[in-house]
Amino acid sequence: MMNEHIVRSFEDELNQLAAEVVRMGGLAEAQVNDSITAFARRDVPLAQAVAGRDEKLDVMEADIERAAIRMIALRQPMANDLRRAVGAMKIAMNLERCGDLAKNIAKRTLILAEAEPAGPVTRSIERMGKLVAGRLKDVLDAYTASEVDRAVSVWTRDTEVDEHYDSLFRELLTYMMGDPRTITAGAHLLFVAKNLERIGDHATNIAEIVHYEITGRELIADRPKMDALSQ
Repeated sequence: MMNEHIVRSFEDELNQLAAEVVRMGGLAEAQVNDSITAFARRDVPLAQAVAGRDEKLDVMEADIERAAIRMIALRQPMANDLRRAVGAMKIAMNLERCGDLAKNIAKRTLILAEAEPAGPVTRSIERMGKLVAGRLKDVLDAYTASEVDRAVSVWTRDTEVDEHYDSLFRELLTYMMGDPRTITAGAHLLFVAKNLERIGDHATNIAEIVHYEITGRELIADRPKMDALSQ
């Protein structure tokens, strides 16, 4: 009975750790969505709110890291249990970075709100933002439901975001070359796009962590290219 109680207690600790990661994921997802909305609408109060909420994610990441390290030190988990503890810590780290990037987008939005609107380019960045936010949501859902296939789906779609960024880069260069007065605003828009691309990279990192946590195997193959997926 004592061993059964210890096992059940450890399982409860792992479940609580995962629940904290899910809660942090919800906050990070909201940060990303709000930063994209603030950018698209030139919403200064919302951008300020996003920038101000970043500290909460920092605190949660530190709490999850401490809990995971303490659990590993005291419980000495093995196999799947160890992967769950380490995975929680790694996912929290990636979510904290997503929050930082959302904050960066919000800060750029505050500057861009004072510049002339860049209609078509802004809409292109908004579309990229929605794509990235969707990938982050999908991978967090995969973690919550322990769905390895869904995590792999996010992983295989990594190039979608890269292609959007490359297209935006060319569009922004054309925009700035057409009117030198737009160079400053164009540089800030480019940073927004780059931050979105990095959030997409973190979603892919989380997908790899989820796959390893569930299967015990790393995703080591090259990520499929979009032209290969369409054949």
